Amino acid sequence: MKDTAHDHAHTGDRAFEKFTIDRPGRIIFVGHHLSTNTAFRCLIRTISLYGAELDVSPSLPVPANFFLEILGIHDEIGCTVMRHEEEKVTVAFNMLIDAEFLHHVIRLSFETSH
Repeated sequence: MKDTAHDHAHTGDRAFEKFTIDRPGRIIFVGHHLSTNTAFRCLIRTISLYGAELDVSPSLPVPANFFLEILGIHDEIGCTVMRHEEEKVTVAFNMLIDAEFLHHVIRLSFETSH
């Protein structure tokens, strides 16, 4: 008999697994009527299915909600700031990202770093 509680816990743990990618990105401000005119650069240190850890210039104001663009990938991910301490920003994705998309991001970062 399968232990389904264990299976669910294992699957849930994978959602929290962080992958170091150290990849450039852009924080895109969400303006009036969802306009996206303002953006600035960041460095995406780690990523998971549920969120990411970013490095930003400590002098730049980071909005509570924004879109994150990963260099080389044309999708924008809706984010909410969970913690902001000087240049380190921890964000939660507004929706879990697809596991295949995460795999693509990790593979792209690995290929460009080697």
